[in-house]
Amino acid sequence: MHILHGDIDDVFVRLISRTHMNAIFFNKDEVGRGKERDDYVRTFLQKYGVDVYAYDDAHLHGAFEVLKADGTPYKVYTPYYRAWRKRPKRFPSSVDMALLREHMLHMTPISEDDERAFTMWLSQCTKRWERTSEQDALHVLQQFIDTALPYYHRKRDIPSVTGTSRLSPHIKTGTISIRTVFHAVAQQFGNGHDEAVETYIKELAWRDFYHMIYAHFPFTKTEAFIEKYRHLPWSRDDERFEAWKEGKTGFPLVDAGMRQLKEEGWMHNRLRMIAASFLTKDYLIDWRMGEQYFQHMLIDYDEASNIGGWQWAASVGADAVLYFRVFNPIEQSKKFDPDGTYIRTYVQELASFPSLYIHEPWKSNIKTDYPAPTVDHQLQRQRAIALFRMNE
Repeated sequence: MHILHGDIDDVFVRLISRTHMNAIFFNKDEVGRGKERDDYVRTFLQKYGVDVYAYDDAHLHGAFEVLKADGTPYKVYTPYYRAWRKRPKRFPSSVDMALLREHMLHMTPISEDDERAFTMWLSQCTKRWERTSEQDALHVLQQFIDTALPYYHRKRDIPSVTGTSRLSPHIKTGTISIRTVFHAVAQQFGNGHDEAVETYIKELAWRDFYHMIYAHFPFTKTEAFIEKYRHLPWSRDDERFEAWKEGKTGFPLVDAGMRQLKEEGWMHNRLRMIAASFLTKDYLIDWRMGEQYFQHMLIDYDEASNIGGWQWAASVGADAVLYFRVFNPIEQSKKFDPDGTYIRTYVQELASFPSLYIHEPWKSNIKTDYPAPTVDHQLQRQRAIALFRMNE
């Protein structure tokens, strides 16, 4: 592997001149800045007579594979899923390492300075990145299949238990193939856990659905998918936004999720939904601010899925939750963390709080440094609904 750093033009000119390459093979991006980069490089290389071969790798189905009969994209998940499910799923390719080694080009570094700089950048990482190999990812997958998959449909929304796969960082970085995940899970059909298996596969389809939406509607990075909601008068309250980021909203489950994100660069999917709903419906803050913060914080950040999730929670996206269905952060807390185990893990001020008051600590007489609720949920719910009704 050779490390090169610099502007695209400069890097590829150096690469071509040193290796005399006449073809390049890569796994393409179909959305966002990655697509812009790929399109630019493809055009640039063709000027130099380099043949370009691009492949779909990161998704089970590319953005232009599952379309309606008239060739237009689906805008609702359920019919998309029915069409997606009928399509055969490619199996992961196996690599003959011995054959690959026979075709390797052994040469000195193209740029020793760039390689030294890369080593220096790695040394400046503020976190220790451990358990990040393919074997680690395969181990996580097998653990999920053995212990959590059988109960996935019942426990995936409970953040205090290991009810999800925790594979998203590996899928994001490519240490495991999405095809490896799909086929390993699909092989579990017929073992008495079919509902759980199908529920998980539907989540993989959501990932492809959001990817398809973003590829066909690239403006959704900065604009609402639903046209009539593109000019909602969202707030940009910096004080409340900071309280949300720091996990100091006064709503324990929301704060637990945001503190987990800050500590680990990851948060449970149910908490992503609750946190996004709270920011947009309780604080009435622009969903784009939340999306950008998640982009900055998540180690498993997937642009299409994150945009899709935020627009879903804000009721402005494709197949989004209806605007008058506003998550109640207290009821969500009681339903998905009934005894407060998850809350106590991340909100230290409430670590010794009795379960009776863990969801509404302001109702107790116990002294605590935990903040009081920063908003009245019922009042903010009415304001959120009114905000949307003005644009109906």
